[in-house]
Amino acid sequence: MSDQSKPATQLKPNYDSSAPPSSRQVVKFLTAATIGTVLLVLSGLTLTGTVVALIIATPALVVVSPILVPAGTVLFLATAGFLFSGCCGLTALMALSWLYEYAAGKHPPGADQLDYARMRIANKARDMKERAKEYGQYVHHKAQEATQAS
Repeated sequence: MSDQSKPATQLKPNYDSSAPPSSRQVVKFLTAATIGTVLLVLSGLTLTGTVVALIIATPALVVVSPILVPAGTVLFLATAGFLFSGCCGLTALMALSWLYEYAAGKHPPGADQLDYARMRIANKARDMKERAKEYGQYVHHKAQEATQAS
């Protein structure tokens, strides 16, 4: 018999408010309360330490900021440049790997889309070639009519 066919009163656990909590429930509650209290105290101590360190370090930061700001800017730009260069190199390697697999016939992801696009471009180029040929014949025919008329 599935749970859906049972009445709603049978699906809910029976909690009797007059019954004392089991020892398992008491241990769960005490463990959660202890962990919560310890984490709350640690977060308060961390916040207090951070504020005190900031108060103590502020005069030193103000004095050396003409040195720290340019140094930080140079460090940021150098790091960003190296990361960008590495990402470009990685992308190039991935593209070359994909091209190698495609050329070797290993059918990498996206090869179907590439083949479909290549076929559509080839069909469109063939259509344009035929149109150009027809238009050239049309212009040639009109030019012959114009020379014969004069």
